[in-house]
Amino acid sequence: MSVQFVAAKMAETDLKDVPNKELSAVSPVTPKADEKVLLNIDCNASAASPTPEATVNAEPSPVTSTPNPVKMPQASAMKRPDPQQNGGDAFVNRDGTVAEAPRMKKIQFADQKQEFNKRPTKIGRRSLSRSISQSSTDSYSSAASYTDSSDDETSPRDKQQKNSKGNGDFCIKNIKQADFGRREIEIAEQEMPALMALRKRAQGEKPLAGAKVVGCTHITAQTAVLMETLSALGAQCRWAACNIYSTQNEVAAALAEGGFSVFAWKGESEDDFWWCIDRCVNVEGWQPNMILDDGGDLTHWIYKKYPSMFKKIKGIVEESVTGVHRLYQLSKAGKLCVPAMNVNDSVTKQKFDNLYCCRESILDGLKRTTDVMFGGKQVVVCGYGEVGKGCCAALKAMGSIVYVTEIDPICALQACMDGFRLVKLNEVIRQVDIVITCTGNKNVVVRENLDRMKNGCIVCNMGHSNTEIDVASLRTPELTWERVRSQVDHVIWPDGKRIVLLAEGRLLNLSCSTVPTFVLSITATTQALALIELYNAPEGRYKQDVYLLPKKMDEYVASLHLPTFDAHLTELTDEQAKYLGLNKNGPFKPNYYRY
Repeated sequence: MSVQFVAAKMAETDLKDVPNKELSAVSPVTPKADEKVLLNIDCNASAASPTPEATVNAEPSPVTSTPNPVKMPQASAMKRPDPQQNGGDAFVNRDGTVAEAPRMKKIQFADQKQEFNKRPTKIGRRSLSRSISQSSTDSYSSAASYTDSSDDETSPRDKQQKNSKGNGDFCIKNIKQADFGRREIEIAEQEMPALMALRKRAQGEKPLAGAKVVGCTHITAQTAVLMETLSALGAQCRWAACNIYSTQNEVAAALAEGGFSVFAWKGESEDDFWWCIDRCVNVEGWQPNMILDDGGDLTHWIYKKYPSMFKKIKGIVEESVTGVHRLYQLSKAGKLCVPAMNVNDSVTKQKFDNLYCCRESILDGLKRTTDVMFGGKQVVVCGYGEVGKGCCAALKAMGSIVYVTEIDPICALQACMDGFRLVKLNEVIRQVDIVITCTGNKNVVVRENLDRMKNGCIVCNMGHSNTEIDVASLRTPELTWERVRSQVDHVIWPDGKRIVLLAEGRLLNLSCSTVPTFVLSITATTQALALIELYNAPEGRYKQDVYLLPKKMDEYVASLHLPTFDAHLTELTDEQAKYLGLNKNGPFKPNYYRY
């Protein structure tokens, strides 16, 4: 049996309903078993259309045996290139002759003037015509909050919201996001072993029973774990955000659903910020007796607005360098009428939250907002404290050329010994690609510096306060502000030069990304222990001054985290302990020791 006869028989079988003439271009042909048919793709099809070279494989059908079994060629074998048609396809007619196949319409790609954003869509997702920058915003925002641009723009202050139990003593973006926030909190709990251990060990004793804690910190999943731990230990809590950009809206919703009085949402105005703090404090029938602050704004507000309330506070726990500075100013002026615990300068906070946390989160914040490549970039880091050390180490490891500015000769010498070039800011401001402030001071980068920066320079702050960069000097008529994506602004000069300003000069990592949960476990546990110590201390132990966390507590916080690494501490022998003059159970270092 000849190949031509077999092919003719196949064509006769497969196309028995087709006239004897050449294959019609409009005749529908249903693919049979094991046949592969090239799909004709309309370039205006919906997004769900298959790709140009998609194939359909039909279910195999039973093959009837013949007296002379011959391996039947697939239908694709009948289609062969025709040299007269410049490589076009040809089909074998039922009479065995070769005929030109109907021409397929070619797909028009973007470079052939087919506009992608005009493709219709039938799926219920965001329109494909949305700008790239907006898509980037959504991608970024999902990391720090489930809130996107489609949310109701009505101010939370104008809404009346209640949780499932009918409680409305809160003000957040959207209570309906509570389920998402609960999942975030559950994830955070897995990375906060010490705080969960403290909750388990002490919840039976309720060491904070009767404590009424008013807090002003970043409202994130990690803070939620801390708040729920304080509640499990017996405290009542009311909370506001210490930063207008760092609140995770879904976490705030989960806390509100759980019965906490939370007043915060991402993107507050300055007026909203102080309103939320006041709502936490000024509530009928509720007198706070403990303050947990981050930045000193809450302490300052109560001290100024409610002096009688301030005098009844049993203790203040402060975790930022800015807030601690304010406390020491009050103490020096003789106006601090309650004891305060300086958590910021505890070893566990300084070394782990400030150093190791910033070493990772600086890269995360810059990548999410700018997609910058660090290799070869020239970066100046203002300040070589623990935060500056972490930032410099991370950027150096990524291949950046790092300069450091510093006022303290000891920190400056450390920077030099670590391989960084110590400079004054005005010596390198024209050439650097990224400027990072982390001093805790004010006016570190002023308008003169901003005017001299190169086109495209990225400017950001890793310190708590937004005073380090003189952002107010940029709000002048001759400069144009252009919002590129969430927390990213281009500030454009009249000559066309632009700088990239992140988070309007506020804290980069918590405004624009997230921070490692494990590190925050260390800080949160330290805060919880400080609250317990101040609340339960006998009268007279702490006077109206600022204190450091006892060394024994620092060591206890560290020990709670060691099992995560399957770490095993060496124990002193009696002879060794006697030789060093130490208790076998610690503390192991004197207060003046510098880690």
